[in-house]
Amino acid sequence: MVHHTMNTNRSSAPSASSSKRVMADGIDGMKRLARGAVAAGIVGSLVACAVGPRVVLEPAPEVPAPGAAEPAARQHSKSRWVPVAWNALPGWGQDALHDAWNALIQGCERPAAGFEAVCAEARPLAFADAPRQQAWMQERLQPYRVLEADGREPEGLLTGYYEPIMDATREPTATNRVPLHAVPVGLVPGQRWYTRQQVDTLPEAQAALRGRAIAWLADPIDALILQIQGSGRVNITEPDGRVRQVRLAFAAHNGHTYQSVGRWLLDQGAIREASWESIKAWARQNPERVNEMLWSNPRTVFFREEPLTPLTAAFGPRGAQGVPLTPGRSIAVDPQSIPYGTPVWLATQGPALATNRLVLAQDTGGAILGAVRADLFTGWGGWNDEAYRQAATLKQPLRLWVLWPR
Repeated sequence: MVHHTMNTNRSSAPSASSSKRVMADGIDGMKRLARGAVAAGIVGSLVACAVGPRVVLEPAPEVPAPGAAEPAARQHSKSRWVPVAWNALPGWGQDALHDAWNALIQGCERPAAGFEAVCAEARPLAFADAPRQQAWMQERLQPYRVLEADGREPEGLLTGYYEPIMDATREPTATNRVPLHAVPVGLVPGQRWYTRQQVDTLPEAQAALRGRAIAWLADPIDALILQIQGSGRVNITEPDGRVRQVRLAFAAHNGHTYQSVGRWLLDQGAIREASWESIKAWARQNPERVNEMLWSNPRTVFFREEPLTPLTAAFGPRGAQGVPLTPGRSIAVDPQSIPYGTPVWLATQGPALATNRLVLAQDTGGAILGAVRADLFTGWGGWNDEAYRQAATLKQPLRLWVLWPR
């Protein structure tokens, strides 16, 4: 994940997309083809509705059933949920809910505890119209405002992350000399392995990685970006000259704490803003110090290669929940505040994004901590694509409401 302000890190979380960008404050489609028809229909709806007119509905008034008890607040280790009426959600009734239904159905592959019955009802509604989807949600779910664990109003923060697309070769070439590795021999999850600097300099570390290179890149900064984002698509040139696109998904890291290279450069006064453009420009001007900068982050990430089919290419990598991420509708959260698989109403107003929308908590990251802290998955693309531009500029206030089964 990348951000001009570069304040989150995803590589600390044990998920397929569990890496985050080089921020100044610190940056696993469908399993059974039997469900492919439904998924494909949802995808088609998603694409069509992205360019069609948005259905705008007024929220239906919430009338409690006679004698219905007021739902109680719910306490979590890092958040407190306070029940509210549906009309307390800003913009409720104005979101194209069918755009989010794909993420909801994906999450139902591994539903949160208590969502099994809700998921069974949600699947047939994938092709329902917006009024029916909205009425069902209001009938089956209760909205709760997310507050700090002690009940205080939180200072919410929304950032963005994406899946980069880069060019690579299967074998090292005169220009592509930077390897991306599979999990090395001897790495034990949860234990510290060699640091990034030791990987580059110690013969024993290099011996453990011998034969483990999956792909080779030309730019060490691009390799760092892939490691921080935790997943990426590479257009890989095979030895016979064929080019195909594959996904490199997060497999493991070396157990060391992530350190932001953007922060390292800022602290030295070498750059004025921690953006990838600034970091790359500095690296071009100071080639003799690139390793010094890279080694300031002891963490390194290892990948596994996944083929991209037409179906899996329509989704992002698998998040910490274990389901594919949906652009614009999947968020990374602190699972001690909001459990994976939870539908969430998100409200944010800022220069990069002004929206009130339904999203699903499906991922996490090392710097995604706190009650109202979210990272929006913006999609995939290269340096000039919207997915990168939005992820790179998102850093703005946030309010969240969880939608929990009644």
